Amino acid sequence: MTSIRYGLKLSQHAPIKDFRGVWQVADESGFDHCWVMDHFATIGPDQEGDMFEAWTMQAAMAVATSRTRIGCMVTGNTYRHPGVLAKTAVTVDHLSGGRLEFGIGAGWAEYEHTMFDLELSPPGERLDRLEEACEVIRLLWTQPRTTFEGRHYRITDAVAEPKPLQERVPMWIGGSGRKRTLRIVARFADVWNAAGGTPEEVAELCGVIDQHCADVGRDPAEIRRSVQVRLGSDEDETLRQVEAYAKIGVQDVILIVLPPDPVRHAERAAALLPRLRELG
Repeated sequence: MTSIRYGLKLSQHAPIKDFRGVWQVADESGFDHCWVMDHFATIGPDQEGDMFEAWTMQAAMAVATSRTRIGCMVTGNTYRHPGVLAKTAVTVDHLSGGRLEFGIGAGWAEYEHTMFDLELSPPGERLDRLEEACEVIRLLWTQPRTTFEGRHYRITDAVAEPKPLQERVPMWIGGSGRKRTLRIVARFADVWNAAGGTPEEVAELCGVIDQHCADVGRDPAEIRRSVQVRLGSDEDETLRQVEAYAKIGVQDVILIVLPPDPVRHAERAAALLPRLRELG
């Protein structure tokens, strides 16, 4: 089976003290990475809970931790211009000493776009924007100056200094659209993230990525496969679920911890981590 990296993700609204507590658990107990999510309002029926801004939170994670890698699962591309996002990400990479995992997706939450008058274009155009944004961000991270002329983004002789501390910041792309999203994964991603799905469904999508890689001339082994798993009360069931993902080649598992007591939930995950390590 594949060697697996494990992460923790506090996936909804919570007080700052709970975020700090989860980050501390992740950093001290040996998790490979730790995650926030990117929304401006809570998702679900109650939209009025506290929700902190994701990239500010990652900057805080960078200085509150010393070992675990950090990221956002995933940044909504529609919320920020890719030039601004590239600069923000580099700042967090430097604050963390080169521990950033960069997550991005097309964006989807209609309510958030409506309340702030942000454009939420049809899905096809959103994916066009995501594809252009991935290219712009990678260029800004690697080229002395960047000029880019796309349908949605235009960059003119842009200076983007400093560059990331990492030679290549890992880019995680989330989504499961077979025709467009997974082709964007094949072009740009270092890690593909599945928000969920059975092992059989995830395996089928991995096969789609492999075919897109063949089409664009990329080795599919360059793209790690990841999945998010809710940590339930039955630890043996969690172990069976992760083992099933390991058998189909998943290389990163993000355990989602939730309110009302996410720090205790994270501590349960930490106690389970040695048994999880035995799976891959």
